[in-house]
Amino acid sequence: MIQVERVDFVSVPTRDLEKAVKFYGGTLGLERDRRVPARFAEFETSNVTLSLWQPEEQGVPFQPSTSGIALRVPDVALARERLEAAGVEFVGETVDTGVCHMGFFKDPDGNVLILHRRYAPHE
Repeated sequence: MIQVERVDFVSVPTRDLEKAVKFYGGTLGLERDRRVPARFAEFETSNVTLSLWQPEEQGVPFQPSTSGIALRVPDVALARERLEAAGVEFVGETVDTGVCHMGFFKDPDGNVLILHRRYAPHE
């Protein structure tokens, strides 16, 4: 067996790095890691890095991620309202699972992102 210490980054595929940088840095307001060479882009959250990559540059067919990256926010309704005002389109209504609220949307490349906030304690 191996010892996994933590998740360091999640890969986010893109066809247009400049457009993705504007979305993740501007629209979502995530902090870009300036130590990373300009031909790459990484955005920091408090617990994991979102690493943008262009699969087609490495001979890999582009496919958006449909599994969803859940972004914890203090208030899903308020975050959704602000993103909608910025032109972000959501998929369906905000979901209340009984333990959390979730709002699903996509980045410019079609990668699924989720606004998320748990309101019930972990069991």
